[in-house]
Amino acid sequence: MVNAGDMNGSGNLMDFLDEPFPDVGTYEDFHTIDWLREKSRDTDRHRKITSKSKESIWEFIKSLLDAWSGWVVMLLIGLLAGTLAGVIDLAVDWMTDLKEGVCLSAFWYSHEQCCWTSNETTFDDRDKCPQWQKWSELLVNQSEGASAYILNYFLYIMWALCFAFLAVSLVRVFAPYACGSGIPEIKTILSGFIIRGYLGKWTLLIKTVTLVLVVSSGLSLGKEGPLVHVACCCGNFFSSLFSKYSKNEGKRREVLSAAAAAGVSVAFGAPIGGVLFSLEEVSYYFPLKTLWRSFFAALVAAFTLRSINPFGNSRLVLFYVEYHTPWYMAELFPFILLGVFGGLWGTLFIRCNIAWCRRRKTTRLGKYPVLEVIVITAITAIIAYPNPYTRRSTSELISELFNDCGALESSQLCDYINDPNMTRPVDDIPDRPAGPGVYTAMWQLALALVFKIVITIFTFGMKIPSGLFIPSMAVGAMAGRMVGIGVEQLAYHHHDWIVFRNWCRPGADCVTPGLYAMVGAAACLGGVTRMTVSLVVIMFELTGGLEYIVPLMAAAVTSKWVADAFGKEGIYEAHIHLNGYPFLDVKDEFTHRTLATDVMRPRRGEAPLSVLTQDSMTVEDVETLIKETDYNGFPVVVSKDSERLIGFAQRRELILAIKNARQRQDGVVSNSIVYFTEDPPELPPNSPHPLKLRRILNLSPFTVTDHTPMETVVDIFRKLGLRQCLVTRSGRLLGIITKKDVLRHMAQMANQDPESIMFN
Repeated sequence: MVNAGDMNGSGNLMDFLDEPFPDVGTYEDFHTIDWLREKSRDTDRHRKITSKSKESIWEFIKSLLDAWSGWVVMLLIGLLAGTLAGVIDLAVDWMTDLKEGVCLSAFWYSHEQCCWTSNETTFDDRDKCPQWQKWSELLVNQSEGASAYILNYFLYIMWALCFAFLAVSLVRVFAPYACGSGIPEIKTILSGFIIRGYLGKWTLLIKTVTLVLVVSSGLSLGKEGPLVHVACCCGNFFSSLFSKYSKNEGKRREVLSAAAAAGVSVAFGAPIGGVLFSLEEVSYYFPLKTLWRSFFAALVAAFTLRSINPFGNSRLVLFYVEYHTPWYMAELFPFILLGVFGGLWGTLFIRCNIAWCRRRKTTRLGKYPVLEVIVITAITAIIAYPNPYTRRSTSELISELFNDCGALESSQLCDYINDPNMTRPVDDIPDRPAGPGVYTAMWQLALALVFKIVITIFTFGMKIPSGLFIPSMAVGAMAGRMVGIGVEQLAYHHHDWIVFRNWCRPGADCVTPGLYAMVGAAACLGGVTRMTVSLVVIMFELTGGLEYIVPLMAAAVTSKWVADAFGKEGIYEAHIHLNGYPFLDVKDEFTHRTLATDVMRPRRGEAPLSVLTQDSMTVEDVETLIKETDYNGFPVVVSKDSERLIGFAQRRELILAIKNARQRQDGVVSNSIVYFTEDPPELPPNSPHPLKLRRILNLSPFTVTDHTPMETVVDIFRKLGLRQCLVTRSGRLLGIITKKDVLRHMAQMANQDPESIMFN
């Protein structure tokens, strides 16, 4: 017997795999990453850089650049995300107004900008200026009358259809991944799932352009969720420029977590809320270092947006409010009622929307995405135009509903009957009886509320970019404003009631309806997304209303309790389950008393586990095993008789290693022995060169015994981000549990369809 290494006089030829080769350590599309492996690879890389940095000044500078690369990436993400958000805001303002008219002095000005630049605008008629003309004035020289109204109505619908058709066509042709809000997929990607192209350059470009089009079309959707997707695309692009992140999927996800924070920061002008949103809602692995970097990225993004000043008010916040009266303890009751409404609306929305999306996936409806978008846009535009509260953009509507009624307000919501003898400072206007304008506004708001509730269910999930934050807030703000006006009128007409007597004297300014709108908006958004801490912080950053944090907290907690009573899933988790992504939610509890042996494969009656042996299989045997199975990897054992576990080899790396060996190493043929040991096996003379694959072997795969409770196994998968776990008894291999097996078992235990988990 001759040692195969001696046949060449050197064993180096067989150890070519000690040099890393292309694509090793990468993952296939729709597969899960191995967090432990990525972490250990990064530790090795860091150790190597640290030891080299002592060798020369150049290596020391390289180590400093490596350490700073994370902060550079955050700076670039913040700058690009802030710039894109500013451009989107400006473009949406202009295109929304384009549906109603055009600025003659400069066609690229929105209505507001057009009248700012005019010298003939008075304060009372600040929305009217000769430079801004409605389409009827421009085309038939009429501003009033039935023919002018019908022409404006027709052109409003045409512009909306044009924008929506262009958006859905661009998404369908160039970037199918640019549809939806993106947050369910971002959550799945951050949990370690690979969806190639989801954060690509085409997706970034098309999502940015189509987001402007769909929001301008007047559909019941927002731009806030998609902005998180846009920011994550920026993060993915910049992380691919640095090998530290491009070659390590675990490190890349740290960058994406920070990018998600920057996305919310620019969506709402809420940098701290963005960091908390990333921590509470989307991130799976969020070390302290990522918290600091998220904070920095959110800061840069907010600063960039503030420099562009898209809202034209020199403020970062979207809906700045100034209320002049504090809230009173007795008002907590209506605030909690709004929380209950928010929880009920959240439950209703999630159930109806998921049922509609499931119908879209399983029936012929899903084959006609363009037609669906056109029909929903036409219905939205036809119903929205006659009602002034649905005709305007949703952001403007929320802004008006949040506003307090000052002396200079011209809104219908502020049409109160004034006391002619009133001599008070302008800010402190007492509660007054509602005028005809308020009553008109109330029934228009009621109709708008019903319309918004129904149309949002059908709009969210279509094949266009669609966010849910702003429509949810609009539903809550409308309900809240109506409750606020009701409480205000009750306090005015019945100030002698025991509830109002202590804090609401005649002639005092007691109730602020705008505050109720703000609380209602928070409650509805909380009911749909199940956010709590980040929601409250976003709301007070969004409005600047810091002293109203207790009513916001009360409403957010109530809406979560009420919604959780009907089901623990928020809208994003529901969409993750609908799409069958392998997402192991940290919030889910596993309370069943099953063991690892109940879940592992192979089960009784199934074929034995496919394994590799350490030194007795040929290249052809390995290739046949790979061809005949579709497993992600194979346990390596001493022999098929003993089944003592040695390690675990990934399928992709086996394929790449054999392919590379055939190209680069002479003498490797189909009947060459493959070995995973340190030394080659003893082979007969004239045997072909053996192939050493020890480098790709994971020598410390995670193992549990067959009697480990599944509760512990689920916890291990969650906290360590495992792809698979091997089951042993006294060192002998019994079976394997993959992430997919865990998810299917959990679905089975919850009486759901285990086959709904589609991906590996």
